Amino acid sequence: MNKNVLAYELIGIVFIVILGSILHFTFELSGNNQIVALFSAVNESVWEHLKLGFWPALLYAIIEYRKLKSMDNFLFAKAVGIYLIPISIVILFYSYTAFIEGNLAIDILIFIVAVIIGQMISYKILNTRKMPNLLKKVSLIALIVLSAMFLIFTFYPPKLPLFVDPISGKYGL
Repeated sequence: MNKNVLAYELIGIVFIVILGSILHFTFELSGNNQIVALFSAVNESVWEHLKLGFWPALLYAIIEYRKLKSMDNFLFAKAVGIYLIPISIVILFYSYTAFIEGNLAIDILIFIVAVIIGQMISYKILNTRKMPNLLKKVSLIALIVLSAMFLIFTFYPPKLPLFVDPISGKYGL
C-alpha cells in the first residue's frame, strides 16, 4: 500500500502545482467573476497567492479520499499537509524577501517547494501508526476554518501586510 500512497501523493504535487498555476489567472480571465474570486488570486498579495495552493490541495484531498479513505490518519494527514503549504509559502517568501527583492522565479520555486513539503508530510503521516480519533474532528474543523478564512478574506481582508496588494496598495477586491 505504501507505494500506492506515495504515487498518489506525487501525483498530487503535479495536480496542485498545475491547478494552482491556472488559478493565478482565472479571476481576470473570468471577467472578475465574484464566484471565481473565492478560489482564485484577485490581486498580487501574499494572502491571495496562498489560495493557489490551498484550494487545489483541498480538491485533490477530496479526490484522493475515494482511494485512501481506509487509512486511519487520512483526514489528519491531509489537514496537516494542506496547512503546511501556505505556512511554508509565507515563511519562505518573507525569509528571502527580507534580504533581496522579490523574484518571480523564486516565488514559483517556493510555491512548488511548499506543495512538495505539504504532500510529503501528508505521506509520512499517512504511514504512521493510528492517531487518536479526536484528531479527525480537529482536522475537519481546522480545514473548515481555513476554508472560511479564504472565502471571507477575499472580500473583507484584514488591514495587515499579508493582505495588501504590493502593486495597487489595495486589500482584497
